Amino acid sequence: MRKMAVVLLCFILIFTVSSCGSPSEADLLETRNTDISPDLTFDHSMPLDYAEEFAVDYYNDGYALITISNGTQYLVIPEGKPEPSGLDENIVQLHQPIQNIYLVASAVMDMFVSMDALDTIRFSALKSDGWYIEPVRAAMESGNILYAGKYSAPDYEHLIDENCSLAIENTMIFHTPEVKEQLDKFGIPVLVDYSSYESHPLGRTEWVKLYGLLTGQQEAAESAFNAEKQAFESVSGAQPTGKTVAFFYITTNGEANVRRPSDYLAKMIEMAGGTYILEQDPDDESKSSTMSMEMEAFYAQAKDADYIIYNSTVDGELKSRDELLTKSQLLENFKAVQNGNVYCTTQNIYQSTMELGTIIADIHNMLQGDDQSLTYIYKLE
Repeated sequence: MRKMAVVLLCFILIFTVSSCGSPSEADLLETRNTDISPDLTFDHSMPLDYAEEFAVDYYNDGYALITISNGTQYLVIPEGKPEPSGLDENIVQLHQPIQNIYLVASAVMDMFVSMDALDTIRFSALKSDGWYIEPVRAAMESGNILYAGKYSAPDYEHLIDENCSLAIENTMIFHTPEVKEQLDKFGIPVLVDYSSYESHPLGRTEWVKLYGLLTGQQEAAESAFNAEKQAFESVSGAQPTGKTVAFFYITTNGEANVRRPSDYLAKMIEMAGGTYILEQDPDDESKSSTMSMEMEAFYAQAKDADYIIYNSTVDGELKSRDELLTKSQLLENFKAVQNGNVYCTTQNIYQSTMELGTIIADIHNMLQGDDQSLTYIYKLE
């Protein structure tokens, strides 16, 4: 009995310790400390409508503290202002003006374009032919933005020579921690963008406010966000149409690559008044936004979709319905193909982070039969 009691006590202790481990990401934002220096007086926090993966706290004399949901904090120090005393050593200091940025998180680039802050970016992790945002491609072709290597192999010497003051990475950087260590070693702070973790599509777009703060373009960032918020809210109250939608592309090995029902794009279809036709697999615990299916399995689930949207971002835009049908004979039997409800995305749809409200409105207009008001999708004849 004594042994059983000891075992039971150990189990309780282990359970208690595991339950009281590190706080959740939501708790890290909710319980963040705003009393970070005797030199700084907290004033107010940035109001956010949808974003839940970051917070901004403002202080006297223009200082601002950014907190990311993973607990990382950055203090934005206005130009000419001193470093406050008593700061926690883990708070990364960002001195304005922030210039010669190395941008790896491609979804962020459209935010800089929308608030006219492209001139703060000097380096890209994509080559010019990888960009579908025309101002960015033009900037690279003219030499105003330079290719500095992909996230896993940046050109450190180039970054140092050009006085890079910030690297904006996506979460892929965590797969190569040695790169972040090297950037830190060379005095280049790293900010990891978590916008893709936002549960609401407009939460992604709202990250423009964070980058507006960094670049001194807060009013332009607010204006850009509000435009997309208005586009979204113009259709967000729409009644469900009962129309089902499939979103996919055909891979080189003949499989259908689809968005998981939990993905933000599936949610955008729902917000537009449609129903994403694929159902969530209760046993699927993957955090990936996409998955590949055998064409026969995809056909079984999606053949009765009222609309199909072909994702052109991987293999390019389609010119006709016949071109789509060459990818798989099974597509001929889809209800949407037989009824003429076949659409394709423009190739820049995933880089257009500041257009998510417009994309939702596009899907809404598609479901309403309004093919004349579409921007990021088009009908295949």
